[in-house]
Amino acid sequence: MISYDGLNQALRDSELTKTGLANALGISSRTMAKIARGERLSSRTIKKIADYLGVDPDALFKEISDNPILQLLRDEKSAGISGGLYHELQVRMTYNSNHIEGSALTENQTRLIFETNTIDAGDGIPVDDILETVHHFRAIDYVIDVAEEALSEAIIKRLHFILKRDTRDARLPWFAIGEYKKRANLVGGRETVKPKDVPERMKALLRRYNATPEVTIEDIIALHAEFERIHPFQDGNGRVGRLVALKECLRHNIIPFIIEDSKKLYYYRGLSEWTRDKGWLIDTCLDGQDTFVRLLDMLDIPH
Repeated sequence: MISYDGLNQALRDSELTKTGLANALGISSRTMAKIARGERLSSRTIKKIADYLGVDPDALFKEISDNPILQLLRDEKSAGISGGLYHELQVRMTYNSNHIEGSALTENQTRLIFETNTIDAGDGIPVDDILETVHHFRAIDYVIDVAEEALSEAIIKRLHFILKRDTRDARLPWFAIGEYKKRANLVGGRETVKPKDVPERMKALLRRYNATPEVTIEDIIALHAEFERIHPFQDGNGRVGRLVALKECLRHNIIPFIIEDSKKLYYYRGLSEWTRDKGWLIDTCLDGQDTFVRLLDMLDIPH
């Protein structure tokens, strides 16, 4: 749904009625009815109205999500609110997701980077750990922005690009930033999908998943497990996979899960045992959902 509160305010500021606007710009009654119903207008019409009123087109409207958690994240992100759900999601998910993959940064250092854009790193903190922390913040922003779009290869590749750009890996000629892997890789000694087969396997995975009539938390966990078994990128698969899971939870109005670093051994076992026993990973992710619920309770957010 679209809210046109910005347009209504701009009309009041200009001492115009909607009828007066329609007459001045030759806008049809059908278009005005769309505004009243909260439906999306074409970008051409929005620009025409914005130019006439002398305002930024983005100031005229905003999307209102049916998912209250997603809407709260968007509102807090837009307003730059400190100490709320958006703030804590950024710090907690970024710290845990990066630490699972071996980042040397502590949660306090991660928080300092997010809150002040500075760090008291001490000795021995790799530059890539700092870069990938900042990039993970931006990747969560991207997830919030595109949460309600259908999951696609383009979105998944964009997440990888956001995470890995400017890092040491990005300078390697064979390391494909924002593209599928060019070299075979192993995970815990287990063979993953060969590079030549990744595009088709990813297309098949997304076809199956996007055809699911009513997505549940178990469907998203299965998507995550199958994504990690394909392991489509040279590196960064775990973080991209967890970001994809966050996006899909927000898309389908499901409380997200945060895998805490302290639970990583259970998480790794769940991924390893997925084809034999799905319960390990499902239980670990549901525990991560409980972690998110506790955060909502701490912030007194209904769920």
